[in-house]
Amino acid sequence: MRRKVALRLTAAIGATAATVATGVVLLMPEASAATGGVTGFATQNGGTTGGAGGQVVSASSGTAIHTALCNRASSSTPIIIQVSGTINHGNTTKVSGNSCNTAADKIELKEISNVTIVGVGSGAVFDQLGIHIRDSSNIIIQNVTIQNVKKSGSPTSNGGDAIGMESTVRNVWVDHVNLLASGGESAGFDGLFDMKDNTQYVTLSYSTLRNSGRGGLIGSSETDTSNGYVTFHHNLYENIDSRTPLLRGGIAHIYNNYYVSLNESGINSRAGAKAKVDNNYFKNSKDVLGTFYTDAKGYWQTSGNILDNVTWSATASDNNPAGPNMASTTTVSIPYSYTLDNASCVPSVVAATAGANKGLQVSTGSCSVTAGPTSAAVTTRATTGTTTTRPATTAAPTTRAPVSTTAAPTTVSGTNLSLSAGADGSSKADGTSYGNVKDGNISTYWSPSGSTGQISIKWGSATSISRINIRPASGSGTITGWRVLNADTGAVLTSGSSNGGVISFTRTSLKKVTFEVTGASGSPRIGEFETYA
Repeated sequence: MRRKVALRLTAAIGATAATVATGVVLLMPEASAATGGVTGFATQNGGTTGGAGGQVVSASSGTAIHTALCNRASSSTPIIIQVSGTINHGNTTKVSGNSCNTAADKIELKEISNVTIVGVGSGAVFDQLGIHIRDSSNIIIQNVTIQNVKKSGSPTSNGGDAIGMESTVRNVWVDHVNLLASGGESAGFDGLFDMKDNTQYVTLSYSTLRNSGRGGLIGSSETDTSNGYVTFHHNLYENIDSRTPLLRGGIAHIYNNYYVSLNESGINSRAGAKAKVDNNYFKNSKDVLGTFYTDAKGYWQTSGNILDNVTWSATASDNNPAGPNMASTTTVSIPYSYTLDNASCVPSVVAATAGANKGLQVSTGSCSVTAGPTSAAVTTRATTGTTTTRPATTAAPTTRAPVSTTAAPTTVSGTNLSLSAGADGSSKADGTSYGNVKDGNISTYWSPSGSTGQISIKWGSATSISRINIRPASGSGTITGWRVLNADTGAVLTSGSSNGGVISFTRTSLKKVTFEVTGASGSPRIGEFETYA
């Protein structure tokens, strides 16, 4: 029943926003936002506070995360784990203890409660390693990137889910995260955000979900209807084939999300589920709401949504699209208070707030943004397992810049391999083209639809390269952060903050190389993306 995946890599990891001083890491707002900032259904059933009030521990490996969980006095002792760096299979092992139940191939939050995992420093990336929440409650995950988690191929983790919850899970808040894949089921990936087997009172807010065949589900089958009470708000879904989300039974509140390029279907309400769908913006998408691939109908209540270049399929026995009018078929009562942004400003609000390393900015509810809830002035030593409290000061904290390179030359000798290659990328600004970066003309260019995005050069067979030359076009905004990716594997070849020029890295054989703009002042314009052996 799965459809063909047609994906464009568009990972957008936001500009660095963590505050640090030499030897000291400022306690990020995430840790206290648990009580002041939690929203949606995660506020119900007693609320979601995560590890608030518990010990603050730093971790730069998956093993350190597991060790922090296992060193607690009990499985319910509150703890805040501040994560930095890249977490992967190579640094994630099983750790044993009376207060934990961990595994080597995933971050395992199993049979525990009262935990916050929050990214700090220059960012936290869970690379090809998912987070699994099972038989647990009161969990917060904030300000992290989880990418390229696979269920087939190598390596595998968490059944292919970036974040997966199952078996009596209660009160989870996932906020300001990036959930990224690089393909659909045929490429080894599954869902980005899945809930099943009695998972309830969950909120996903201010997050980005990209480049996946499956955005996520609530309920694994038509008989798994014990899940629900889930809120999705101010999230970006981009280049997703389906399941944004797939809802089987239960209730979901879906508001102020920005949906771009839903390739096959979007919100799929099935098996008696009810979805309240308010003030979302749907763009360049197909069948954004309805009951799809089944005759077990679900229901929806809609208001204030904007449809921008949305197409609809015909109604059939197993296909019941809500469009073109998207009329309500039920009513849904929401037990918590919330304020809706007008759908017309959702794209700009979501662009400013959604994802990791965005400074925890949130919507004011009136088409503007503000910093997220902040904690009391507390700083913590960045040594594992210790916490130091300091008085508040009025001095502004120092911001750690992205990894920087020395000034790069603007020309390079040799054959520009891009001239005979193809090109693709993330969403592009009107009037620009991917092919412009390989036409040998610096006056034509590609520009992302926002300030960040990706542009790729690709070949039909493996090609060895060790240098690229990024040549900005006239009028380009200043690039303040970038990464070069092996798009075949998702590996980061190098990163930096220079505004273009020649970038060198270890010689690599690949079919596709990606230049990812992670931060920019203004709109960047890439005139030429040259590649060299």
